[in-house]
Amino acid sequence: MSMPSPRYDGIWDALASVRDPELDEPITELGFVREAEVRDGRASVRLRLPTYFCAPNFAYLMVADAHDAVRAVAGVVAADVRLEDHFASDEINAGVAEGAGFAGSFPGEAHGGLEELRLTFRRKAYLASLDRLGTRLTAEGGQPVRLGLGDVPESPELAGLLRRRAELGLDCSPRSPLLLDEYGEPIRAEQATLRLRFARAVRVSIEGNAGFCRGLLHTRYPESAADER
Repeated sequence: MSMPSPRYDGIWDALASVRDPELDEPITELGFVREAEVRDGRASVRLRLPTYFCAPNFAYLMVADAHDAVRAVAGVVAADVRLEDHFASDEINAGVAEGAGFAGSFPGEAHGGLEELRLTFRRKAYLASLDRLGTRLTAEGGQPVRLGLGDVPESPELAGLLRRRAELGLDCSPRSPLLLDEYGEPIRAEQATLRLRFARAVRVSIEGNAGFCRGLLHTRYPESAADER
């Protein structure tokens, strides 16, 4: 894998901000970035996925997000971001380069944008983060149902929860109850056990899928195991 030079560490940082919408992990950590380099202000990025038939809507989101993230890096004047070895790579790459949107990239086959899909997976990612934080607090003797955000000590789990709340436009103020559902409604005490059980199931599903995709990627591209940072 081509790693960015120290001068262009911003490229790798930008790509690290792009997440697989279903797995809620950075594409850099998942091994989806095969190459990333900048020459004379022109960024070149090559992406790969675990299978030839990965869902084109997910793939489009990652390529488009990577393009936008890299193009926003200071000093980058052009970005060439391409998906390789995918059945719809030609359509996706051309659509992203032209700013055509998902429907414009697949005329007659796709209708509308992908914001509803993105929102669905952001809600799932939020529930998974709620379980991670709730599990930590319970292990430390806390009672999540009684806590507000301002009562929760700083931790990576809290930071992850706040980031996902912000993405959904949910209340992030210290006075907000810790237990909000994915729509921003407080979870009542009598609902807490069932709702947290559901959040755990969502987290297990996301993490299980991430592990499965890593295995598929390493099978398809054996060198990817050594490439991951």
